[in-house]
Amino acid sequence: MSNENKFNFSEEENSRATNEKNKEAAVEEKKEAIKKDAQGLFASISVFLSELLDFRDDTDRDATIDAIKADIPFKGATAWILVCSIMVASVGLNANSTAVVIGAMLISPLMGPILGVGLSIAINDIDTLRKSMINLAVMIVLSLLTAWLFFKFFPLSEDTSELLGRTKPDIRDVLIAFFGGLALIIARTKKGTIASVIFGVAIATALMPPLCTAGYGLAKSNWDYFGGAMYLFGINTIFIALATFIVLKVLRFPMLKYANSKKRKRISQLALLVAIVVMAWPIYTFVKVLRESQVDSDYDRFLKHEIEENESLWLQREKIEPEKKRITLYFNGEITDATESDLRNELSSYKNISDFDLIINGNKNVSAERLMDLYNKALITIEQRDSLLLVKQSELDTLKTILSEKSNLLDNNSFVLLAKDAKIKFSNLEYFGYAKMLESKDFKNVDTLTVANVKWKANTNDSLAQVEEAELLLWLKKELKTDKIKVKRD
Repeated sequence: MSNENKFNFSEEENSRATNEKNKEAAVEEKKEAIKKDAQGLFASISVFLSELLDFRDDTDRDATIDAIKADIPFKGATAWILVCSIMVASVGLNANSTAVVIGAMLISPLMGPILGVGLSIAINDIDTLRKSMINLAVMIVLSLLTAWLFFKFFPLSEDTSELLGRTKPDIRDVLIAFFGGLALIIARTKKGTIASVIFGVAIATALMPPLCTAGYGLAKSNWDYFGGAMYLFGINTIFIALATFIVLKVLRFPMLKYANSKKRKRISQLALLVAIVVMAWPIYTFVKVLRESQVDSDYDRFLKHEIEENESLWLQREKIEPEKKRITLYFNGEITDATESDLRNELSSYKNISDFDLIINGNKNVSAERLMDLYNKALITIEQRDSLLLVKQSELDTLKTILSEKSNLLDNNSFVLLAKDAKIKFSNLEYFGYAKMLESKDFKNVDTLTVANVKWKANTNDSLAQVEEAELLLWLKKELKTDKIKVKRD
């Protein structure tokens, strides 16, 4: 190969290498540009979300602390407002009126001490914590007393759906209390309180109805109602306080400082202990209520899909005992071994109740043969009753005959006396008789008419007989006490 050809080949290789390097550089530039664009997009999204969700810049710490502390005291007008609102809520629960209950919650001053507990733990203020706990206790006692007095002495009280709805909390009550508490404290920390949010939280967290229901349980000595209602109230109270504590810590509210270092350390330790308790109890409650809700959900599904939809099964009543992990079912009719085995197998497919003992009670006496026996016995009983009724009817007819004969005898005696009196009063009377007859003037209605037949002596002239007959008619009307009487001469 000549030197000229070698030179041209080398120049082509260098040109090709240069082009490849330029292409790689262009690709790298594009990658860097895309990376910068992506970083810019993520930065923009981050800034947008930060501006959208960050509420720290809109917080008035001093005003929030002052406002919460101002709502803690519980006396004077505030106490009377609570009594009135509890009374209104009790009436609403008794009347099963949701509107009345909501109206009572809107005027209730229950939030102050609860927010005070969360605030005092968050800022290490032991004095505010003590004051909040005392006022909260007074509030609970006064509410329970008011509700107890109403349900104890009000004459119309019964279990309503509004009352029963506050006796067994589930996981939804926990979520409502926590997120309602978050909304409340965020609204409180905002510059310029949002009243509508506070009202909405008052309705959502529903602190008053559980207290009223607890008072109802005390009045009726129903400790299950009382315990369930106070459990719900405790959930609402603790989770509102927990939400308050978390929000104030996120907002970095300043901790209260003490001049005495030992006191500051002791109070800090006490506040930490209370905070741990406040946070531990809700976690335990959340897990417990979640477990109960899951058990109830699976149990309802088991009853619906495995029993109610099975037309061959006739469930009479049922009972679940979660603490004993036991389910008891009572059926009408005999339950075969195959059916019982099938129900147990189906129960194992429901995760949260798969380890429960299933007790099945079938009414073996109500089999088809037994029903036929009962039917035949019922027919025999009916026939015996019919025979007895025939005998009684015969006895009744005999009694009627005897009474009729006695009545006729009495009528004969009465006629003899009446005839003697007539002869004494009307000496010209030779014959006297009377009888009752039916008559109809319009051929529709029937009347009873008494006809007296008389015969006068032969020497009685016609004019005297007419006068005697008129007097006799008046005398008979008086004696027989009837105007429907007629005198007829033979």
